[in-house]
Amino acid sequence: MFVEKNKEYIVEIIDNGMEGEGIAKIDDFVIFIPNAIKGEKVRILILKVLKNHAYGKILEILENSKYRIEEDCTTYKRCGGCNLRHIDYEETLNIKQKNVENLVNKTLKDKNIEVKKVIGMGNPYGYRNKAQYPVGINKLGEPIIGVFAQRSHEIIPMQKCYIQNEIAEKIAFTIYKFIKEKNIPVYNESSRSGIIRHIVIKVGIRTHEIMCILVLNGKSIPYENELVEMLVKEYNVKTIVKNINKENTNVILGKQNIVVHGDGYIYDILGEYTFKISPMSFYQVNPVQAEILYNTAIEMAELNKEDNLFDLYCGIGTIGIFASTYVKKVYGIEIVEEAIKDAKENAKINNIENIEFYAGDVEKVFANLMEKRQVYPDVIIVDPPRKGLDENTISNILAVEPKKVVYISCNPATMVRDIKLLEEKYEINEIQPVDMFPFTSHIECISMLQLKEKM
Repeated sequence: MFVEKNKEYIVEIIDNGMEGEGIAKIDDFVIFIPNAIKGEKVRILILKVLKNHAYGKILEILENSKYRIEEDCTTYKRCGGCNLRHIDYEETLNIKQKNVENLVNKTLKDKNIEVKKVIGMGNPYGYRNKAQYPVGINKLGEPIIGVFAQRSHEIIPMQKCYIQNEIAEKIAFTIYKFIKEKNIPVYNESSRSGIIRHIVIKVGIRTHEIMCILVLNGKSIPYENELVEMLVKEYNVKTIVKNINKENTNVILGKQNIVVHGDGYIYDILGEYTFKISPMSFYQVNPVQAEILYNTAIEMAELNKEDNLFDLYCGIGTIGIFASTYVKKVYGIEIVEEAIKDAKENAKINNIENIEFYAGDVEKVFANLMEKRQVYPDVIIVDPPRKGLDENTISNILAVEPKKVVYISCNPATMVRDIKLLEEKYEINEIQPVDMFPFTSHIECISMLQLKEKM
C-alpha cells in the first residue's frame, strides 16, 4: 500500500519512540503519530510523507490503551514539554527503560548489558526549580507571557503547568500583570524593539530562597523600583537580577548581570550539602531526583580513599562535593567561569578541602593536569551536555586508562555512542536510568565502565 499525504488510515500502534510518539506500520512503512500509545488502534491523517517514514495525527482513538489517562493540561500537546502527559506515570518509566535498551542493542557490541528499571519519582509534580517564560507580542499586538509552541517562536499563553514550581508561576504572572498595568514595552522579535524578553525564576526547593531574573533588551525598566519593592514584599524574593541580552539569538541569558536587589545568589541544599546558585550557573532542575542520581552514581562507582577522581563538566561542583568524602582528591573541570567560582565557594561553604576546581575547556584542562601537574585519575565522572563527549576527551580516557569511568548523561543516544568508542578497553555491566524529568521523554542515565583486565 502506498501511503499518501492528507489521506486517512486505520492503524495499530506497535511501539513508542524516543520522543514518546506512537509508531505504526503500513506494509512495513513506518508512521510516527504523536500522543498515541502502544496497543491502541487509531484512525489517523497523514500529514507528511518522506522517503522512509511518514508523520500522522490522531483523528479518532478506536481502541484505548489501558495506560491512557485523562489529560490534565490544555497546552502540553502544543508546547511539547510533557509529551508523555497522556500516559500513566508508571508506564512512562517502562517506555523510557525500553528506549534505552533499544539504543544499547542497536549500538553496542555487548548485548548482555542490563538496563535496570527506571528510578521514578514518588510525587512527579511541581518538581522544576527553574522556570523560563518568554515575553512577547500576540497577534493582536498585546503583551503575552507563556511558553514557546513546539519547534516555533509562537508564545502559548501561560496556564497551569503541573511540573513547574507553583511559586515560580505566581511570581511570573504577577510580573506580567505589572508589565500590562504600567504599559512597559515587551520584546518584539520582528523589530527587535521593546524591553522585557524573558522572566526566569529560580527556587531553592529546600531553602525556599527565590531568585528573579529579568532578561532585558536594554539596561533599564520603567517603574523598576516599584516592581522590585512589590516582588520583595509579596513573595519575599531574596535577589533580583537584570540580565542584559540585546543579541538576536535563541539563547535566553546574555553575558551581563546587574543585581538590583539582594546579593545575586540563592542557596539550596542537596543531601548534607549547601550549594550557591548564580544566574548563569547550571543546577539540576529536579533536585529531589538529583540527590538520588548522585548517590546512585557514587554507589555504582565503589570509590575508595586512595582514588584521585576527575569530575569533568562539573558545573557548580555538586557531584564532586558529594563524592569528596569517599576519595583522596577531586579535580573538577568546567568551561563556565561563573560556575567554577560558585563551585569553589560551595567547597568552602561545605568545608571540603580535598577538592580543586579549574575553569576551561574540559579536553585542554584534563590534558594539562596530567602533563603539567602529573596528576592522573583513578576514576573519572563525566556529566557532559547533550552533545556528549568530544573526541579529545575520549582519546585521553583511552590513553590514561583510569580503572573506572562513571558516565552520567541526559542524552542516552550520545552516551551509547561514546560508550561504543570506549568498549575496546572498557566493559559495562549495567545502566541505571533515573527519571529526572517526569512526563517528558527525557531520561538521565548512569553507566559504570570498568577497565578490562589485560590478557
